[in-house]
Amino acid sequence: MAAPRKFDQETRDRAVRMYSDRLERYGESKREARRQVGAVLDVNEASIRNWVEAGERAAGTRPGVSRPADSEEVRALKRRVAELERANEILKTASAFFAQAELDRRLK
Repeated sequence: MAAPRKFDQETRDRAVRMYSDRLERYGESKREARRQVGAVLDVNEASIRNWVEAGERAAGTRPGVSRPADSEEVRALKRRVAELERANEILKTASAFFAQAELDRRLK
């Protein structure tokens, strides 16, 4: 079971906005901007980094899966591919078996 969320969505959005503003206004490094925003909001800078990266993935500016539903779909598709590959191997083996049996059959 996932841990309960400590911060609501409004706080997360505010932290991301403050981070972006600090980068634009003061030209700080990303780490320093996270540190300053974290100190103001009493949030760990790693949490802010995760929130910023999640927002970038959702916006499409960062590669990766943005929603858990997408990753579920990918996992389901990978399972389906593995199942189909196993079925193909079985069919190849059966085809080779019957082809050999046809060659071994005596002509009448």
